Amino acid sequence: ELLPLTLAVAGGRLYYHSTKHLICLDARMGKERWRVERAVSLKRQAWSTPTLVVHKDVVLCADRPGPKGAAATGGTSDEVEWVVSIGGGGRPGQLTAYAADTGKKLWAAPCQESYNAPTDVFVVNDQVWTGKVTRARDPGFTTVRDVFTGEVKREFPVDKHFQGVGMPHHRCHRNKATDRFILASKAGIEFIDVQTGKVLLHNWVRGTCQYGILAGNGLIYAPSHSCACFIKGKLVGFNALAAARPSPPQPGQPAVERGPAYDAIGDRQSTVGNASDWPTYRHDAIRSGATATAVPAACEPLWEADLGGRLTSPVAAGGRAYVAAVDTHTVHALSAVDGKLLWSYTTGGRVDSPPTVHGPRVLFGSADGWVYCLRASDGALAWRFRAAPEERRVVSYGQVESAWPVHGSVLVQEGGVLFAAGRSSFLDGGLRLYHVDAAKGRLLYEGRVYDLDPKTGRQPPAQGFEMNGALPDVLSSDGKSVYMRHLRFDTQWAEQPEDAAHLFSPTGLLDGSWWHRSYWIYGAKFTAGWGGWWRVGNTVPSGRLLVFDAATVYGYGRNRYPSGNAGQWSGETYRLFAAAKDAKPEPPPARKPPEKGAKKRRRPQPKRTIPLRWTAGLPIQARALVLAGDVLFAAGPKGDGTQSLAAYEGREGSLLLAVSTTDGKTTAQRPLPAPPVFDGMAAARGKLFLTTKDGKVLCFGAK
Repeated sequence: ELLPLTLAVAGGRLYYHSTKHLICLDARMGKERWRVERAVSLKRQAWSTPTLVVHKDVVLCADRPGPKGAAATGGTSDEVEWVVSIGGGGRPGQLTAYAADTGKKLWAAPCQESYNAPTDVFVVNDQVWTGKVTRARDPGFTTVRDVFTGEVKREFPVDKHFQGVGMPHHRCHRNKATDRFILASKAGIEFIDVQTGKVLLHNWVRGTCQYGILAGNGLIYAPSHSCACFIKGKLVGFNALAAARPSPPQPGQPAVERGPAYDAIGDRQSTVGNASDWPTYRHDAIRSGATATAVPAACEPLWEADLGGRLTSPVAAGGRAYVAAVDTHTVHALSAVDGKLLWSYTTGGRVDSPPTVHGPRVLFGSADGWVYCLRASDGALAWRFRAAPEERRVVSYGQVESAWPVHGSVLVQEGGVLFAAGRSSFLDGGLRLYHVDAAKGRLLYEGRVYDLDPKTGRQPPAQGFEMNGALPDVLSSDGKSVYMRHLRFDTQWAEQPEDAAHLFSPTGLLDGSWWHRSYWIYGAKFTAGWGGWWRVGNTVPSGRLLVFDAATVYGYGRNRYPSGNAGQWSGETYRLFAAAKDAKPEPPPARKPPEKGAKKRRRPQPKRTIPLRWTAGLPIQARALVLAGDVLFAAGPKGDGTQSLAAYEGREGSLLLAVSTTDGKTTAQRPLPAPPVFDGMAAARGKLFLTTKDGKVLCFGAK
């Protein structure tokens, strides 16, 4: 009969809630001390449970009661009507205080569940914080009572604590508290000072569904979440956050260190590169994933190099192939002829994406907070530029690195190197943006994306599901503007209107997690939120992977994006497709008004309205895609990922396919020894280079 999450131990007594009673046992012997009849409704969702808190000599119990003596019947008709009317949490109930030694009722007051979470009852300094019963979805923290008498000490308007959060209801997990703050979760984490009632918003970080966050050791632990609200600026991953320093680090004089090759690299124009090369991540500055060089559709294996570990996608230029071993911080150069290892260079942090080859130079960033320039012929250091404002270290995924990491693939154009350093525009002074000279590492332009008020350190109010905020990514450029996810800049880091179509993903181009609320788009904007994440995908070219030439976008993705909270496997299918770059969505069909007296029909799921030139099913889940001439190369594990975990992980085999760009028909296929690295292909000088998840580099071409 023990209801989940109601067990509490204090003062030598054990307390718990059953379906009909509140019960107290001797904690050492288990003998029952007392029980109080307290029937609760069993007509509830899995997250709903009574809240039981013991403080000194008082036991506090909050829940929505069921009919007396009939708890198992499932509640009253009034309660069911309430649930239907507000559609997602907020059931009213009662908070009751009992004497811990006898079970005697001391006082009672109304309370209410939060959104998809049990009632919050916080005791701080002998005072109980609860919310009022309201027809809104959130009770908030409106009433402060004396824990011993129930006397109201302070009251707040329902929305006082949550002005500017931009959300219609709480996140779907419990709030937390310390002796100084109520840690609410209306949008992210709202710190409510228990002495003053003042609130500090942190919309850019939130907890995970049902559990939320944990406050301990002077830190806030925020686990990974799967929320699309504020997706463009919200922190991802499992994070431990400390109190901000009195003042964030200020940009100082950039540190440039010279290496032995600093004055020993020529600058002849002939060394800029060959048009058939693939010198940077996804081939070019706009990250098209396409090249005019032709690769035979029925290409054959030429060589294989076993580097081991987790590899990035490859690049190839000047007769060499380059790849980074992420976790060993090493960039490798291989002969494009036979795969022989020519040289390696190791940095002080992870290198998460391949380098950029610019003539005789190899340039890349590292999680140690530096950007490196090597001589392409032998890997000797020419210079390195410290992008981090100071040498401060954090632990990230089991390794020590800078608080301001830099993505491996830097953007090079017109002799300049552009990159971003940092983790969030809300952390550690924001994201640092740099434009330096490729030859000598001299700083040309510097910018910053910082979304806290520099005077107060506070976040500005959000607007709906959108808010200011940015996360770093591999940069791209169309020659006029520089892009970082949805943001647009000029080459001197002045922000521009977000109205130019380009390739980006709200979770970053390097994110290969296959999360159902994230995808790549060729467009200008992405809409966040429960009601928005799916909209853009139905109206612009979008998919898990995209490549494009001057006129056409080719992609692999879902045939439609279901609305709301739908998961990845709700009837949609994956396929390869081609769409015009400038395709406009078709207008939706006119909806017929319902006939008088007809039963209200459920709103139909949205459909993809972007016109397609062709679509084609594939026998694989495409994890890598390259356009080489008039051939699309797709590689991935067999199946579409829905049949089994073994198929999804590639344990049932992987294939390399050649597909015609004319009609989507597969013209050749070849087995692969292992699944490809996400987005792990490149084509250069008639050859196809592919990195696999077992740490190998494969080269295909004409025998």
